[in-house]
Amino acid sequence: MFASRFAFRPVRKGLCVTSTALSLLVLGISQANALQESASDSTSLNALTYDDTFNLEFVANPQFLNKDTVIYSRQSMDVMTDGRQSRLWEVNIKSGEHRPFIGVDENLSQATLSPNGKMVAYTKSVNGRAQIHLYYLDTMQSVRLTNTSEAPRQLTWSHDSKTLAFTQFTEEKQKPLFTGMPSKPKGAKWADQGTYIDAVQYRGDGRGYLREGFDQIFVLPVEGGTPRQLTTGKFPSGGTLSFSKENDWIYFATPQREDYALHPLFSDIYKVNVNTAAVEQVTDIEGPEGRPTLSPDGKYLAFTQLNDRKLSYQNGDLVVLELESGDISRLTTSLDRSLGKFEWRKDSRGLIFSYLDHGETKLAAVNLKGDVKPIDVSIGGQAFGRPYTSGDFAVSDKGDIVYTTASRSVPGDLALYKKGKDDTQLTDLNSDALGHKTLAEVQDLSVVSSVDELPIDAWIALPPGFDSSKKYPLILEIHGGPHAAYGPHFAMEIQLMAAQGYVVVWSNPRGSSSYGEDFGNLIHHNYPSEDYNDLMDVVDAVVKQGYIDSENLFITGGSGGGTLTAWSIGKTDRFSAAVVAKPVINWMSFSLTADAYPYFSNYWMADMPWTIADKLWQRSPLSLVGNVVTPTMLLTGEADHRTPISETEQYYQALKLQGVDAAMVRIPGASHGIASRPSRLIQKVGNIVAWFERYKKNNDGE
Repeated sequence: MFASRFAFRPVRKGLCVTSTALSLLVLGISQANALQESASDSTSLNALTYDDTFNLEFVANPQFLNKDTVIYSRQSMDVMTDGRQSRLWEVNIKSGEHRPFIGVDENLSQATLSPNGKMVAYTKSVNGRAQIHLYYLDTMQSVRLTNTSEAPRQLTWSHDSKTLAFTQFTEEKQKPLFTGMPSKPKGAKWADQGTYIDAVQYRGDGRGYLREGFDQIFVLPVEGGTPRQLTTGKFPSGGTLSFSKENDWIYFATPQREDYALHPLFSDIYKVNVNTAAVEQVTDIEGPEGRPTLSPDGKYLAFTQLNDRKLSYQNGDLVVLELESGDISRLTTSLDRSLGKFEWRKDSRGLIFSYLDHGETKLAAVNLKGDVKPIDVSIGGQAFGRPYTSGDFAVSDKGDIVYTTASRSVPGDLALYKKGKDDTQLTDLNSDALGHKTLAEVQDLSVVSSVDELPIDAWIALPPGFDSSKKYPLILEIHGGPHAAYGPHFAMEIQLMAAQGYVVVWSNPRGSSSYGEDFGNLIHHNYPSEDYNDLMDVVDAVVKQGYIDSENLFITGGSGGGTLTAWSIGKTDRFSAAVVAKPVINWMSFSLTADAYPYFSNYWMADMPWTIADKLWQRSPLSLVGNVVTPTMLLTGEADHRTPISETEQYYQALKLQGVDAAMVRIPGASHGIASRPSRLIQKVGNIVAWFERYKKNNDGE
């Protein structure tokens, strides 16, 4: 992969990809052979295979090293460790030269250039622990700065390039309640002692059961030494850090209250003195503030702020505080879209930011008066498993923008935007792996909701070798969230399904992000509801295209999409089979077993769950299980703390009691993000397709 050829060319939108014969990792030999034969048409067209999952690469964290050079993190898959590798590469935007930035080192992260342009700070694993390193550009030498027991995060330079600030977890060991255990005789084997827990937030998805402690802010001189802790308190002081112009204060966001876990969207901006560790409050606005970022001239502090109305879907604003006068300006109130990353212009007269709009991540500029001007760029390419919105960008001193591309056919590459000129693609990371493949074409589909005539965006992936005169089975793939958004993006899971001869459709029903608060809150305290109707309208619209075998309709989705899948098969028997991935089945049990229960009970529910049990039951897919006749497989990670596997087990047992054909796939060690490792993505898609193949009818209706 690292020997790929790189060409400069205008950026253009391509076709979507996908395909493959099922791996023996997922299926039994007989099933795999049968599927390989059924997909022979696609295979003969050189479509994707499951093995191709390990060949994909994409771009992350781009930044300008100077006016002519961009460095970025080159993300790739490691077939031996079943994980991702991250290496630093550079590309010259004038000559096109593309090469490694730091030689043989791998799994580097958080690379950030010093303000004087002489050093790059980054983290690298040493003996299993991330440590801060410095790379000197003039001598091309690296030096290790830390030897800490916890991973440093949020690496941030002082403006004079003499100090690094970072956040780090600081453990506060919980004392046992009972301390009167007798001494154990020598050689005796007693049971392990129980763990005493009294924290509100005691476990987290992807992290398991949590140690007691909080993120705190540290500073470290780049000449070496010992990190010095600046903040304390029984609450987190982390997130984005920003030095004051004189480098004597650091701005940060914190809830600054010990009951913060019960108030998940509470935070204000504070600053801590680098010399004295004194802490002062900077903002006190109703609702959370976050991501403080100082302007280059030191006069303004930009941050995000949310007018919290306890809605399940809320869009915040980009806000600027003039430090001398204390005047606050809300810059993006008119936009009504979810905000992403933002960067100051080098002249401090405005900012460049990303936002979600109609299933895509777009860029815009805003001045200090709040005039928003869209930039003709869509970014993406980083959520390659499913077609979620994503993307990253960086701004040069003269206003050029380097960004990750949003393509239908490949994961994200790097491209350059110059005002008034055609965009230039800087990298080509996947043509060696995908250039010789026949990719599934992705088409737009406009749908009108039968509920209230709202427009619903949808997209279709057509299998390789598609022939509109033939009939194809259809898979409806539903996004999670529910406040999230799919779009016309490369998605390996979608493509692998299409490679097996399926037409795949995905959409943004009501409740999805990127369409404004009103659209998102159509499901506020009302989920699932008419979003089901939107999804069925999408299926109907595809069937009307004339190339769908209406006897072979299938449905699947994960998280919120799993919830909607279970809800749908309780409402209709039109689907031949369903795969319900990591769902919520019973809102009552979910609300008191999920890791983020303070948030769900405050924002997704009208009251505490025990006071509205009847309303929660009315929206629980389990309430409809008596209607289900669709063969259903459930698929969930055993370490999922977001939608715990107990939700899956409830539905599985209910289906068995109901006499429905049902199966359960439990992914060992997997959290809510099942597909975070390449082999798990393969397992997920392979099991879904294998289940659908089992219930797919042939031309004789069998």
